[in-house]
Amino acid sequence: MADVETGRLPAHAPSAAPAAGIADPGPLGLAAFALTTFVLSCVNAGILEAGTKSVVLGLALFYGGLAQFAAGMWEFKKDNTFGALAFSSYGAFWLSFAGILFFYKPAGATADQAAHAVGVYLLGWTIFTAYMTIAALRVSGAVAAVFVFLTVTFVFLAIGDLAVNTDVTKIGGYLGLATAALAWYASFAAVTNATWKRALLPTWPVR
Repeated sequence: MADVETGRLPAHAPSAAPAAGIADPGPLGLAAFALTTFVLSCVNAGILEAGTKSVVLGLALFYGGLAQFAAGMWEFKKDNTFGALAFSSYGAFWLSFAGILFFYKPAGATADQAAHAVGVYLLGWTIFTAYMTIAALRVSGAVAAVFVFLTVTFVFLAIGDLAVNTDVTKIGGYLGLATAALAWYASFAAVTNATWKRALLPTWPVR
């Protein structure tokens, strides 16, 4: 019987079974996002030829898309609203981007009109990323840095397609490389700290 004043169970009472838990899906989501962003950004920056963009298709489907979307679903299980929304949304972004690469063949549209359509698509993701950046400021410095750079990356990529300006797109590509590096660091720090069970690498969490 519980102590009336404290509400505590007596010492001899059997303890409840531990709640089932899952590992932190954050490092997976960040790593999947980082690698897929890195390869696409190499194309956007002109490091890889534009004709090689199809190499992103496999990553966008299975790592940036499927693996990251799964990480988002696991974040729902962990009651992490930010992580659930971020990973499931960007997982869906990569899946939809793979769909564009594979299916988007605008019949009757000029190359400029097709670029404008992609620009509007990227503009929508810019808006989403911008308001997620506000929420990221309450997560950690490492995650906030990823979202700040990703927002700026989307801005340049959207402008590049809307204005059909390859120079602006190249700037967006280099910003994407920086975004990928930051996401890799956040993933690396999270998995390393979890494995070593102490804070070896800083993530600057918000107190």
